Amino acid sequence: MTSPPAPSVPAASDSASAPLVWIVEDHDTLRRNLTRLCSPARGLNCTGAFANAEALLLALRQTPAAQLPAVLLMDVGLPGRSGLEALADVIKAAPDCRVVILTVFEDERKISAAISAGACGYLVKTARPEEIVEAIHEAARGGSPMSPKTAASVVKLLANLTKPATPVSLSPREREMLALIVEGLTAKEIADRLGVSIHTIDTHTRHLFKKLEVRSRAAAVARALRERMV
Repeated sequence: MTSPPAPSVPAASDSASAPLVWIVEDHDTLRRNLTRLCSPARGLNCTGAFANAEALLLALRQTPAAQLPAVLLMDVGLPGRSGLEALADVIKAAPDCRVVILTVFEDERKISAAISAGACGYLVKTARPEEIVEAIHEAARGGSPMSPKTAASVVKLLANLTKPATPVSLSPREREMLALIVEGLTAKEIADRLGVSIHTIDTHTRHLFKKLEVRSRAAAVARALRERMV
């Protein structure tokens, strides 16, 4: 059995305020394109790019905590150990890292497995570059990026998997926000609709998720529909 390739970790950028991003993608061209996409010009700082989960985990264990990524963009269909199989070890090695799955798969059970294992978002590789960049920023702010199409496909499944929760009382603004999330609006679109900053929306969303006892937009939608909150 051959050893996994050594991790490719570029030197850190001078853009100290940009979220640190690592990428795990076995397709060389796509990995390079994603690395270029996550540039300081777009408010991001890609400091790690890997071809497989083994190289990623080795780098995570050898990297000082202050240099670990804020967001990890990870493919599912990796050679050797799959992204889903490695997810638990990734979160154990970097518990504060927000993992966004990027894959060609639109399989309900794979999406559910990824979210249940701790991924904060799930995007398909056909997403536009600007959608990927916005998803990374949303994840770095504590959000749970997921395309409306993908979220809609797993709402029913997640509703069945979501444990019964205690009744929750939402304020009128929280109920309004939840309705917009169910509608499929992004954080930026909700901010524009309500006339507030995106940082305000991110804060309200975290509080809303805490009240609903969920960790993702899809799970929030599932509970909202199941309990007819909107």
